Amino acid sequence: MTVDTATLTHAAARSRAHGPTAALWHAVEVHRLAAEVDGACELTLCGALARVSVEQSWPVNGRDVCPTCRSLV
Repeated sequence: MTVDTATLTHAAARSRAHGPTAALWHAVEVHRLAAEVDGACELTLCGALARVSVEQSWPVNGRDVCPTCRSLV
């Protein structure tokens, strides 16, 4: 991904742990330059708010991935 010129289709975003809920990786559909969304909170495909990380590509490997976002992409 080229940060200067490419737009993202799906970006990875990390939610915050809240009470008994663990922090998860979510998918965010964005249509802006990567530099414009890096670190911003965005609405994810499943409806959660999460902070976008352009350093992490979607799909994220691991067990801490939102199952709803995974199935919607």
